This record gives sequence, C-alpha cells and structure tokens, in this order.
Amino acid sequence: MARVKVIFVCQTCGAVHPRWMGKCTECEEWNTIVEEQAEQEGAHLRPAIVAAAEPVAVTDGTHISPERLSTGVGECDRVLGGGIVAGSLTLVGGDPGIGKSTLMLQISHHVAQRGGRVLYVTGEESFNQARLRADRLGTLHDNLMLLTESNVSVAARHIRSDQYCFVVIDSIQSVYTSQLPAVPGSVGQVRECANEFLRLAKGEQVPIFLVGHVTKEGVIAGPRLLEHLVDTVLYFEGENKQSLRILRSVKNRYGSTNEIGVFEMRDTGLNEVTNPSALFLNERPEGVSGSVVIPSVEGTRPLLVEVQALVGDAHAGSPRRTVTGMNPNRISLLLAVLEKRAGLHFADRDVFVNVAGGVRLDEPAADLAAALALVSSFRERPLAPHLVAFGEVGLAGEIRAVNMARQRVVEAGKFGFRRCILPKGCMKDVEIPGVEVWPVSELAQAIELALQF
Repeated sequence: MARVKVIFVCQTCGAVHPRWMGKCTECEEWNTIVEEQAEQEGAHLRPAIVAAAEPVAVTDGTHISPERLSTGVGECDRVLGGGIVAGSLTLVGGDPGIGKSTLMLQISHHVAQRGGRVLYVTGEESFNQARLRADRLGTLHDNLMLLTESNVSVAARHIRSDQYCFVVIDSIQSVYTSQLPAVPGSVGQVRECANEFLRLAKGEQVPIFLVGHVTKEGVIAGPRLLEHLVDTVLYFEGENKQSLRILRSVKNRYGSTNEIGVFEMRDTGLNEVTNPSALFLNERPEGVSGSVVIPSVEGTRPLLVEVQALVGDAHAGSPRRTVTGMNPNRISLLLAVLEKRAGLHFADRDVFVNVAGGVRLDEPAADLAAALALVSSFRERPLAPHLVAFGEVGLAGEIRAVNMARQRVVEAGKFGFRRCILPKGCMKDVEIPGVEVWPVSELAQAIELALQF
C-alpha cells in the first residue's frame, strides 16, 4: 500500500511547514497549523480561467463593460460601488449568526423579483431548513432555486446547464471537491473550491457570492490567498445582542473600499438604515461629561457618531486603558499629547474610550473629538451644548486639516448642532447658515473653546 504523504499547512496564510509547530513562521499566528494529506502529483493542474484569446489594446472601445445588476438593497449597492458586476466573485464574511445568510436570501429575492433566475446553493442546511428561513423572511419566489449540495462538481454542473444571473454559495467552508482527499473546510479544499467558482464566474459571466465564516481572531477562515483570489471582500459586522449591522468593503476591484452599509436586524430580516446619524445619536445623553459628537466620513457618507470617554482613579494598582471602536495606540498617543501639551496627568487614572453604536473610527479626524471627550471627563465638565468637533491632533499639539470639511459641517447642521470646532486649515467654504464655526490651530485653544460654557 502506498504511503500517504502528510504536510502541515497554516489555516491563516496557507504556508506549508515540514513539521508541526505552535507558531507559523510566515504570518506569526499561534495554533493555526494543521495536518493534511498532500495532493497527488499533477492534481494541481487545472484548466485556464477563460479561453485563450489574442491581446487587445486597452483603448479598444468594442469591449464595453456590462451594466451592473442592482441587489435591490440600496445600502448593499453603495458598498459594492453601484451594484453587482457580471462575472465577479465576491466573498462575504462575518461571525456566526450575524445575518450573512439572511442578507444573501434578501438579495437573491430582489434579483429574482426582477425576472432573473437565482441559484442558492446551501451545503449546511437541508431544503426544509432553507425554505423555512425564506418563508419567515418573505423571500419566496419561483425564480429563486434552492440546491442542497456540497459537491462543487455538482453545483458547477447546475450553474453551467441553466441560465442564472446570480449565484450564492453558502458556505465556501462546506463545499468540497473529490479531487482532493482533505476534509471540507481545510485549507486545500477551500482554496481549490474557490478556484473552481472563480473559473465558473469568469467563464460563464455569472456573479457568484461566497459566504465565509470568520474565526475568533476576526479573519475569514481559510488561507489569506482566498481574499486575494476574489474580486470583492465584504465583512458583515455587529454584535449579536445588538440590532445594528454594518456591511464594510475591505477589497473591491470595481469600486471604493471606503463605503459602508448600515442595517438593522429585525424579526422579518435586515432593514436598511438610510439615516444612520439619527440612529447613532438617538440615545445620546445631554449635559454629561465625556461625550463629544464627531461628523465622521465613511467613503462619501458623513455620519454623526458619539465618542465617549470615562476617566477615573485607578484602584487596582496599574491603570487600565480600554478602547472600543478606535485604535488603542492612537488613544495612547492622545493621552501623551494631553499630558505634555495640556498639563493633564493620566498616569494614575483609568481611561475608557468607546464609540457608541458599534461603529469603528479609523480616520485621523476623530483625534480632536476623542481628546475633548477625555478632557471633559478628566475635569468633570460637560462640553458646550450642541457642539461637534473634528480634526487631526499632531504630536506638537497642533490641529491639522482633514478632508470633506464642508460635508461634515452640513451634516451637523441638519441635526441641530450649532457649534463646530474644526482645524483652521479647513475654513475654506464651510460657512453654513445656522452653524457657528470655531477654527483652531492648537489643542489648548480647542479645549478652552469647548469648556467655556
């Protein structure tokens, strides 16, 4: 009997190691290396993605991109850059129970309503389970076809035999190819099945959405090669105990990666939130220290988000630093600047910073709002009423300009905010009726203005 060759593969980056080890030397992740059977010689040979063709000049006008297919969900179209592109392969990741299958069913139903045939391949649920969910969500339609199959060859045969305008694979970890001896969900199986669906999408010019599970570290299970393979990577974020859900694009070959879509989970499925600012500020307390509103920008959409800070005496010996929704390293930098430039000592204080609503702020424009929230809580003084603030804080305590200042001030004025602290370099074209603009160039000046009431 021939001896089976065994290899050790990292589930995160796909690196192959000669033996098992606790830490991957490529991605430096712990406990991600698993034992798998090696592929047989020649098994890696696969047909080309598309048929061979002659080189074509990039200026050739005969090859016109087809129109995008609308998902019927405005928030999803925004994240995708205007809709679904024919022949594209999209990966949708998220925690278990976050609503990935719900979103895919709702999109499939909208596409089916427009007259297109949709194939929903589920390898994790029976037909009755999938139909019960579709019935509960109100997504039953004659053009929506359910296929309970985990063999990628069978799914590929159905995709080629019928004219489908949209295909969903739920999930990529549940399907397998018989050409590999590994179990479904392993690195080799996920990679090979994704390659097969890529060939189908490009060859048949049908958009395919792959649903992927997320590990406890927050990355899509399987090798990182999978993210490089697909055209678009979407992450569905949110807390299971909260109704808010955010769809975020981290890779998009057909549009921007800065847009987000906001949804609210209800018994009947996911509802679009067309005015996220109102939702984020709905329960904001008034007259409380440590609360500042920032007009942030996600792509082209301005959002009003509340930044909260709590500063208290450290009773456990070592001061705590807990940050949710922002980069902890950025908060540490702001604490150092406040101590050096404003004379506020946080060394013996516990510091907690939170962005309300489950939103994550990654832009430097959130620096000033976070710094003012820390000062407000440190001094136990609420800031000026109806105030918003934005700007980047430098190490010298200077306030640097940020982009889209006018859009930020306009959004604040819509919700009744009458005062805005912003960098002096953003003063051009920000004269908005009803909003008093306070330009600042230093952090100490911004603190003085914010606490003057």
